[in-house]
Amino acid sequence: MSARTGIRRAAILAASASLALATAPIADAAPALDGPALAKKLTKAVSAEGVNRHLIAFQRIADRNAGNRSAGTSGYDASVDYVAGKLRAAGFDVDTPTFTYPVQVTDAATAKVGAASYEAIALTLSPQTPVGGITGPLRAVPQDATPGCEADDFAGQDFKGAVAVIRRGACTFDIKHRNAAAAGAIGVIVANNIDGKLSGVTLGTPGVVPTGGVSKADGDKLFAAAGQSVTLDLRYHEEQKVSRNVIATTKTGRRDNLVFAGAHLDSVANGAGINDNGSGSAGLLETALQLGSSPKLNNAVRFGWWGAEELGLIGSTKYVQSLTFEQQLDIALYLNFDMIGSPNAAYFVYDGDNSDAVGEPAGPYGSAQIEKAFVDYLTVEKKVQVEGTDFSGRSDYGEFIKHGIPAGGLFTGAEGIKTPEQVAKWGGTAGVAYDPNYHGKGDNLGNIDRVALDRNADALAWVTASYAISTESVNGVPARAIRAKARAASKSFHVEEHHTHDATS
Repeated sequence: MSARTGIRRAAILAASASLALATAPIADAAPALDGPALAKKLTKAVSAEGVNRHLIAFQRIADRNAGNRSAGTSGYDASVDYVAGKLRAAGFDVDTPTFTYPVQVTDAATAKVGAASYEAIALTLSPQTPVGGITGPLRAVPQDATPGCEADDFAGQDFKGAVAVIRRGACTFDIKHRNAAAAGAIGVIVANNIDGKLSGVTLGTPGVVPTGGVSKADGDKLFAAAGQSVTLDLRYHEEQKVSRNVIATTKTGRRDNLVFAGAHLDSVANGAGINDNGSGSAGLLETALQLGSSPKLNNAVRFGWWGAEELGLIGSTKYVQSLTFEQQLDIALYLNFDMIGSPNAAYFVYDGDNSDAVGEPAGPYGSAQIEKAFVDYLTVEKKVQVEGTDFSGRSDYGEFIKHGIPAGGLFTGAEGIKTPEQVAKWGGTAGVAYDPNYHGKGDNLGNIDRVALDRNADALAWVTASYAISTESVNGVPARAIRAKARAASKSFHVEEHHTHDATS
């Protein structure tokens, strides 16, 4: 192509683009939907009072159903009915797809030292011991800030043929027990770091040595008994049970570029689960109700409340695995909200780009942009400093990430300990867990920082609404009005180019 021809075509392109913008039919150039305006409107509508009302409902449901809302119980079923009922009343088409999951039914759960016997409950996916258990010397892993999280924690002692007792916290149970096994341990006892039993928890992946959990008080006694012989007996059988997720999608917006927001609905068996995860479920529900079933938006929004998360992320995992590749491709991104009102709250945003260089690698492309969206809102609009938190695999984003779907979300902390530096930023109490009642009976209506809950519910609403207008920063899909203008400009250019060729041929 000659220079003259290039200049002429550039002029034609500029003219045709101007013509297209001026003369494109209204049907092709839909009125632009304003992302910030929708986000501002939704954020204002999602009130602390509205979110708190759902927490009150979850508490009363638990109170009427043996004190909990755990998977497989009447309390969980009532929670599903409450959420689904609210959504149906708001005009959503609601599905409650079922899934099956294995439940460990305990046959033996003891750690015996001399005449003393302690309840040690096998973690989900732990190997079993033979009948009569396994016996070896009890070795205590140092109780530092990251107990059992590094191989060095097992140096200086002989763990070959021993049973390791490790304090909970700072890293996953899986990491702790694999480090112990690598050091030669034949079994692991994880001691809770808050009052109450250590139950309803999982290794996440099939374990390599039998691993049981004991209460904080029993753990203290076992640490004191280090060096003595211990017999660990962990046996169980499995039964299949059925549970439900709750799925609701807006009737408006394109469904091949879905914005998906989710939270787990179940509690542990020990309590009502008002922070974990009534807080995320309530914030998500109020956002859905205030957005409505037929809002003006470009991308449909799908909301999910997951079952059996506390048993190993089962509901969300089964859901994602049930989708075809094309159905997974329809999901532009996933936003996760698991504990957003911890009483000694931190302000954590999932580290999508792995800039903290902690634990797992960065999420799929787009996760960094999702992180930035939350950080920008909280720091600019709420004037709150934030920190990153690792995609450690402890919540429902896991299966989405595994299938290449970008993810992000919010977290106010669980059993981790708040530092003096964090107190300087956020207030609260140093040296105490972000949620001292994590997975405990005390996770009730009094276990919520309502300022943190309000801020995070606003962030949830803002980011969800923003992506409902455009996900261009995440996956390159622009808003509808931009696409329409581009199509009109392209169409007009091709028409003008065709006419030019006719005149000069």
